[in-house]
Amino acid sequence: MRVLAISGSLRAASVNSTLLRAAVRLAPADVKVHLYAGIGSLPLFNLDLESQVPEEVRKLREAVAAADALVLASPEYAHGVTGVIKNTLDWLVSFAPFADKPVALFNASPRSQYADPALRETLKTMSAAIVNDACFSYQLVGAQMGEDEMVRSAAVSGDIRAALAALRDYARAGRTGGHAAFPLS
Repeated sequence: MRVLAISGSLRAASVNSTLLRAAVRLAPADVKVHLYAGIGSLPLFNLDLESQVPEEVRKLREAVAAADALVLASPEYAHGVTGVIKNTLDWLVSFAPFADKPVALFNASPRSQYADPALRETLKTMSAAIVNDACFSYQLVGAQMGEDEMVRSAAVSGDIRAALAALRDYARAGRTGGHAAFPLS
């Protein structure tokens, strides 16, 4: 199974990006997680550009279409999602292969009160299949944990592995038509 992981932060020292890099390393053997690195190169969303889709948008859409599922990790900024994750999603709003795509949300700071619900609302509007059993919040902001520490932490690595397994199981069930829909709350 192919999972595309997208961080909503452009910071080099982003805890959300670090969490996703740990997920790449901790994925079950039958799950390949690829960290998408191009969101900082995406132009600002402009419907006028749809007639000649910019190269970075084309690459994003190809990566999303090729993925069996997505994992998003985004910090909260000014009581909402970051501009870069919103811009990324805006480019995918009318993109048919995104609809019904299984999505997991990793939250590195449960103190964030507004970004997660805002992200869920956007994804719900876009017809994403949010897999609640594959979503988790873990207090990593301020924990001074790098990627190696996350991988070695029984708690963090256990949550990542469980989330990726749940995402895999949901995606597999969806391909065979035998899954029950998970609530989009």
